[in-house]
Amino acid sequence: MANFYNDNEDLRFYVEKWIDWEPLVRLTEHDFNYEDGFKDSGEAVEFYQEILELLGGFIGDEIDPHIAEMEREGPRYEDGEVFFPAKFDSIFEQIGELGIHGICVPRELGGMNTPLLIYMFQIGMMARADVSISAHHGFHCGIAMVLLVTSIAEGSTEFDPQTGHITSTRFGDEITDIMSGANWGSMDITEPDAGSDMAALRAKAELDEDGVWRVSGSKIFITSGHGKYHIVIARTEFDDEEKTGLKSLSTFLVPAWTEDADGNRVRVATVERIEEKLGHHLSATCEVHFDNAPAYLLGERGDGFRQMLLLMNNARIGIGFESLGLCEAAYRMARDYAAERESMGKTIDRHEMIAEYLDQMSIDIIGIRAMAVEAAYHEELAQKYKIMAAATTDAQESERALKLYKEHQWKARLLTPLLKYQAAEKAVEMSQMAIQILGGVGYTSEYGAEKLLRDAMVMPIYEGTSQIQALMAMKDSMSSIMKNPQAFVKRVAQARWKSVSERDPLARRVAKLESLALGAQQYLVTKTAVDKFKSLSNVPIFDWPQELTKEWDPKHDFAYAMLHAERLSRLLIDLNICELLYAQQLEYPERAGLLERYLERAEPRCRYLHDEITTTGERLIARLHPERAGESASE
Repeated sequence: MANFYNDNEDLRFYVEKWIDWEPLVRLTEHDFNYEDGFKDSGEAVEFYQEILELLGGFIGDEIDPHIAEMEREGPRYEDGEVFFPAKFDSIFEQIGELGIHGICVPRELGGMNTPLLIYMFQIGMMARADVSISAHHGFHCGIAMVLLVTSIAEGSTEFDPQTGHITSTRFGDEITDIMSGANWGSMDITEPDAGSDMAALRAKAELDEDGVWRVSGSKIFITSGHGKYHIVIARTEFDDEEKTGLKSLSTFLVPAWTEDADGNRVRVATVERIEEKLGHHLSATCEVHFDNAPAYLLGERGDGFRQMLLLMNNARIGIGFESLGLCEAAYRMARDYAAERESMGKTIDRHEMIAEYLDQMSIDIIGIRAMAVEAAYHEELAQKYKIMAAATTDAQESERALKLYKEHQWKARLLTPLLKYQAAEKAVEMSQMAIQILGGVGYTSEYGAEKLLRDAMVMPIYEGTSQIQALMAMKDSMSSIMKNPQAFVKRVAQARWKSVSERDPLARRVAKLESLALGAQQYLVTKTAVDKFKSLSNVPIFDWPQELTKEWDPKHDFAYAMLHAERLSRLLIDLNICELLYAQQLEYPERAGLLERYLERAEPRCRYLHDEITTTGERLIARLHPERAGESASE
């Protein structure tokens, strides 16, 4: 059987050559001061490789061959509980025996203490076999880490001031339970009529007379919602005029059941049903109802939306790796089939159009992985520097750690929505392309190509739609320019100069892409500012500075930028991938061919996107916002 690590040359490049493991391992191992820990980074990385190789073989041997059989049986709902095929349960028992449920939990809490990046790599490998199993697996260690990180943020985790090791944490028992594999958790956010619009959430939490929080309400589309530990977003502020909408939300841990003296479950949160879905047939996507369920407040009241955004960063990076695994499955299926299927005297991978499809799929996968690794790396460094700042008693060291936290957090923030957008959209595109290459048999269930498309269709929807990701990327781009326009103008000039003066032809080509992306951003900012000035016609001139810097209405003032948010995001995606591949080929010249392949496709695409941004949209904006053009909408 295949080993999903050993057979992936590009994945091994990052693990074995490219990633700068030293700072990440040093933070994870607390400067190598564990008595039973590693002596240096080299020893740690050897262990990480052994884990990935072990998991790659386990996934290839124990999971991948049994997916079709398990999916045909699927989970079933009986008397308020969810049951899975015997093989599914056996797989997770084996994962528990391997200790993988606690793969990135700190050593002092009983975990394997690997970087979160290793967890992300295994998510991608597992998703190549089946995204349902990958998603369910993610809610074991993932929820354990959410509880730990939340406890650290709220100050309920204690550290040894000498070593930085955790001595106690608020949810230690729950983390131990999850690592054992006995239980897992879920993120409960979505409600009927409240998906992307969190301000419309209706689930509520109130304090009873004994000071116990009680959560009531229904949540839908909850992946692995049959688990015990629910991270729930609920409304807590009802009469405070300053805490309305998103500011009225708080985060809770709600254990779905307790056990009586005989070990029987006494539920306080009920699973109402399993959703019937297009794909992810091995995933229990549940509707969960809470009726006065006892709950634990996480962090501060009214901080739920901010906490959700922080948790979403890791979740969206995880979806990036999950989508990447699905892309790998689609490409490999199409490639292997095309290499054997003969038509018109040759295998179809020798036909020009099919060869073009396969070439495009393979280079897109390389681009997605470059962004995924970069985003995950910076996100993890950011969180670990933040933990370091909380653990140390040295004020100077804490200040340094917080500075590094902010630097890495910003890099991760810029990449995360682009990664989630690109990986999710490409998962759908490549799955459809695989069906096309397989032809008639791709449309049948025999080969599994149709399953990949069914599974891929949700990727651009959950954990924030592609459109939400594009709006986030646009907002950060525009806000960054407006905060420091001088730096932006300087960057524009430098990009233009590099595009004609760089000696390295590849550097010139990447600089030209940067110039196109910056030009598009400059156009959108200028367009937005001009429209804002138009709205100031009835405002006294002395009030203009305040209006221009503070009184922005995103729904109105950024309309043109919002229209082009996806186009801008695709421009920024191509630029980021090319910059990452360029940096790689400087150190590893054998990667230069990958950059050339990507540029070959990115250059005409970026010119077209720039042209679309700068020449289209006026008619639609005038129809949607007639007050801006001073005319009535025309249909």
